Amino acid sequence: MSSLQTRIGTLRQLEILLAVDKTGSITTASKALFLTQPTVSMQLKKLSDAIGTPLYEQHGRKLIFTIAGAEVVKSAREILSCLDRLDMKLADLQGLKTGRLSLAVVNTAKYFIPHLLAEFLKLYPNIDINFKVGNRQQIIDRMNTGEDDFYVFSHPPKKWDLDLHEFLPNPLVAIVPENHPMSKQESITLEEFAAQPFLIREQGSGTRYALEKHFQKLNITPNVRMTIESNEAIKHAVMAGLGVTVLSSHTLAFGGNSGVMVLPVEDLPIQTTWYLACLKQKQLSVVAQTFLEYVQSKGQSSMQDKMAL
Repeated sequence: MSSLQTRIGTLRQLEILLAVDKTGSITTASKALFLTQPTVSMQLKKLSDAIGTPLYEQHGRKLIFTIAGAEVVKSAREILSCLDRLDMKLADLQGLKTGRLSLAVVNTAKYFIPHLLAEFLKLYPNIDINFKVGNRQQIIDRMNTGEDDFYVFSHPPKKWDLDLHEFLPNPLVAIVPENHPMSKQESITLEEFAAQPFLIREQGSGTRYALEKHFQKLNITPNVRMTIESNEAIKHAVMAGLGVTVLSSHTLAFGGNSGVMVLPVEDLPIQTTWYLACLKQKQLSVVAQTFLEYVQSKGQSSMQDKMAL
């Protein structure tokens, strides 16, 4: 065994280290890995001894990585990611498309991305999918780890160096309960609409981000009644008559529109676009490249066809 390999530990130790980093706990990591807690602790100690410096500190129940530990975590991701790409490349050379595709998408994208994946997996049934959903800020936070192949945003963060691929229109529309009094009006201004009891997504949501920018541009302040952390919950709140809202039309096209209706309002819809984003410094695996090519060649038209149904 080389001196370098001796210092960085075994691949299994690196896998254990990443599991602890992901879960934030030795106990939780041991359960996820189907190992005993003493085994995980022992392997981390061996890795720490091999490197010659502590990897983490325990503050009560909270585990905090040292600077050295954080660097080892970062390198462990790169090493294991490189091995994954090699495995996929070898499978590709044998005429197979196998491996894992990791996607992290904002909440609203969960309505249509599964339909896209279903079509993709018909062509490549041996590919495994890791699918994470969160609000815009949660997905941005995931980018720090570099674990995912692609991120789906309607408002990609400008502070990150990203390759962006326009993918699908994302109009944000006015939604009201069926038989809402405003449905009988010939014209409705956005200011009139915003004066209704207004339901809005939480801070960190891409929909809220777009809506606040639009309202600020027009110098309008909505009459916010409730803040709700879910498109489905907002939709049901509208159905119950608790207020009105602005949401992506995809929440209706793919999530159902029973009990609600889209209201024509001046200065709406807000026209945004879905992007498939990836970190520029991250090398795409064979599977990730295959998915990107599928989206660009067939996926966009397939989703637009489904939207039109």
